[in-house]
Amino acid sequence: MDLIVNGETHTVRVEPQWTLQYVLSEKLGLTGTKEFCGEGACGACTVIMDGRPVLSCMMLAVECGGRPIETVEGIARSNHPLIDAYIKHSCMQCGFCTPGFVVTAKALLDRNPDPTVDDIKEAMVGNLCRCGTYPAHIKAIQEAAAVLRGGGSRG
Repeated sequence: MDLIVNGETHTVRVEPQWTLQYVLSEKLGLTGTKEFCGEGACGACTVIMDGRPVLSCMMLAVECGGRPIETVEGIARSNHPLIDAYIKHSCMQCGFCTPGFVVTAKALLDRNPDPTVDDIKEAMVGNLCRCGTYPAHIKAIQEAAAVLRGGGSRG
């Protein structure tokens, strides 16, 4: 089947029971998308598909053929301001949850370029961080939004 990941088409053999997270990580080598809980409760495996954040551990890969998928690697490659903002605001300690947060934040900014604090909290509610970096995420997302709108500075 063909998977369109970060703008590139990958032809990959997929078993019916394989999740999208498994295929991204184990078959395509995109290890930024993490599996932590394996049951859709933590957000570490979030990717953007069809413009929406989805939990890749809950999606069967066979259902994803021909649909545009964006991972944290694609976001980083595009030099999105979220990457610099996440570094600047120290949004990670262990870093395991960070890719899921970044992907969820990008999906939010794609649909809402000027989110309020409540908008950010609502969008990020499905992402868990065991290190407790939640306040930093809000600051980073607000800063990235300002950069995207042309009102902030990078770096």
